Amino acid sequence: MIRTGLGYDLHRLVKGRKLILGGVVIPFNKGEDGHSDGDVLFHAITDAVLGASGLGDIGSFFPPEDNKWKDADSAFLLSTVMEKVYQKGWKIENIDCVIKLEKPKFIPYRQDVINSIARVLKIEPSQVFVKAKTGEKLGDVGKGKAIEAYCSCLISK
Repeated sequence: MIRTGLGYDLHRLVKGRKLILGGVVIPFNKGEDGHSDGDVLFHAITDAVLGASGLGDIGSFFPPEDNKWKDADSAFLLSTVMEKVYQKGWKIENIDCVIKLEKPKFIPYRQDVINSIARVLKIEPSQVFVKAKTGEKLGDVGKGKAIEAYCSCLISK
């Protein structure tokens, strides 16, 4: 059996927070404003895998109204979900992601982010790809006020 999943996340960018993408801290003067550490990329991956496996979504596993998850490490959240996904017999074939941000430039950090995602998912880096796009100065992303991430995944059993 083969299934696909689609994940998405959006966070405001604010001063005083770290910018974390796929578990990698990216030097920048703003970071994601979120209940957990705000890692939009790990959140989108989590939702993509949960959707594909039919196990729910990130909010059903880690409700934002539960203070237990305040400032939680999104790598921990994703690895917790993956234990359940793997216990159900699913295997990740590939993960394909898009990060949408105006600044900073993502390319210098891409391989570190790919390696981090692969490590958390316990798959090969060749099974992961991450692209970055700007907002072309349009909308909240284009004005540097927000960051978005999209993820599609293919799983099999």
